[in-house]
Amino acid sequence: FINSPSVSRLEWHPFTLTSAPEEDFFSVHIRAVGDWTENLIDTFQQQKPKTPRIEVDGPFGTASEDVFQYEVAMLVGAGIGVTPFASVLKSIWYKFQHADQRLKTKKIYFYWLCRDTGAFAWFNDLLASLEQEMEESGKASFLNYRLFLTGWDNSIAGQAAFNFDKDTDVVTGLKQKTSFGRPRWSNEFSAVATAHPRSVVGVFLCGPQALAKSLQKCCHQYSSLDPRKVKFYFNKENF
Repeated sequence: FINSPSVSRLEWHPFTLTSAPEEDFFSVHIRAVGDWTENLIDTFQQQKPKTPRIEVDGPFGTASEDVFQYEVAMLVGAGIGVTPFASVLKSIWYKFQHADQRLKTKKIYFYWLCRDTGAFAWFNDLLASLEQEMEESGKASFLNYRLFLTGWDNSIAGQAAFNFDKDTDVVTGLKQKTSFGRPRWSNEFSAVATAHPRSVVGVFLCGPQALAKSLQKCCHQYSSLDPRKVKFYFNKENF
């Protein structure tokens, strides 16, 4: 929970950490929606007479901590719901760098759904650095990520099609091409089940209830009755 006395002495608002526990600072990403967040951003932009003071209460644990208990994880973020996974992906990367033997996770499938192209700017830098670092260390296959633009017009789609042969995506600048529309979850779960026929897969969502129902249904549908074969377990974050 964060309080800014220069904005309001009594208001405390909950945010998700986007920094990893291994880092010597903590960060949050704040979207401007409503009076308090807009005033907070204005206050920091002005910085008069000095940088505003921030008070913090927490942190408090969430379901996303359990990612590290699974060999295979499917992470699904919708819009600003991407924030808990920023921390998770960075933390896993630090564990990789330090050869942490306690890390069970062998493969991550990350899906990010956004309505508009501007939203991708929240997370682009982190994905770009992870993409580069994992390639350089020979672990490029560890993170499989897909970006989905759920709202677009013909000009964006036309531009993407025209530039499809380029090395980087025209929307995000990343090597992974952006998909238009929503994921076909039956295809995604089927592919993960085929690739990991004997694994326990943790499915984590930070997003709306309708999406939670779709993912929960797929978890039941694609889990094998045979205890020796693939199982999907659903976990949801609420904000």
